[in-house]
Amino acid sequence: MLGSNYPSESDLPVNDGKDLLKNVKDILRNADVTFGNLEGCVLDKGGDVKSCKSGCYFFRMPNRYVNYLTDAGFDVMNIANNHNGDFGAPGRENTVKVLKEAGLNYAGLKDICETSVFEINGVKYGFCGFAPNTGTVRITDIPYAKKLVADLKSQCDIVIVSFHGGAEGKSHNRVPKQTETFYGENRGNVHEFAHAVIDAGADVVFGHGPHVVRAAELYKDRFIIYSLGNFCTSGSFSISGISGYAPIVKVYTDKEGRFVRGQIYSFLQLDKTGPVADENHLAAKEIKRLTELDFPNTGLTISNEGVIERKTP
Repeated sequence: MLGSNYPSESDLPVNDGKDLLKNVKDILRNADVTFGNLEGCVLDKGGDVKSCKSGCYFFRMPNRYVNYLTDAGFDVMNIANNHNGDFGAPGRENTVKVLKEAGLNYAGLKDICETSVFEINGVKYGFCGFAPNTGTVRITDIPYAKKLVADLKSQCDIVIVSFHGGAEGKSHNRVPKQTETFYGENRGNVHEFAHAVIDAGADVVFGHGPHVVRAAELYKDRFIIYSLGNFCTSGSFSISGISGYAPIVKVYTDKEGRFVRGQIYSFLQLDKTGPVADENHLAAKEIKRLTELDFPNTGLTISNEGVIERKTP
């Protein structure tokens, strides 16, 4: 979430956000496919502001900010999350329009853009995004998720799945392996979901939503990370402590989608100016710690510096 112009453009970041991703460009550009979750809508003004009783955030990024995503190297964006509808149908429609015009791939909205298929360097990729929220492709409808993934796998070499799910906050950094309820809402059973979509043909599963990092897992030779945490959230949103851990996770697979190796690049968000490199590798160490707690028998090892490897037999 690169910055919100609601309720006023005075809330936008320094230098109109042009420097937010400067410290991560080299890494993001150095990949065949670079994925991100776009938390909020893209809209210069207007829209139907969602109703809210108290304590809500409203994320409305200016149209021009999409150029920062393309410049940083992003190829595909998930738009299935709880903020894509902050400004109603006008916000959703404009987000899709602007992303398309910028040449970015995207998916996650029910009956609008459920999946995306694209080709890079001769490899055909399929992408789909899921969330528990109105207007999105539902993480709670696992049979439908499996159908979408199977359809993509029949067309593509590599299938990438994104989900926005699980409870939020520092006290919800574990993977409970059961349905999670937060603010009275069913946020999905992310463990069951991730395994189900891999069973259906997914090759990489990226989770987000809890606003803190969670564990990684290797399942049927496929890589899952259950939450990437926050990454670049400029504005009034809290990024203190572990909420400010901002990892980039790079995943290498073979041509069939089987995990080969990975790397966690640890960044921190300081003073809401965008990610800065963390020489202490706090994000990597936290993902390592949580992986050892939640999936002690998984086939991965993670070093303190963020190197992800298969366990040797």
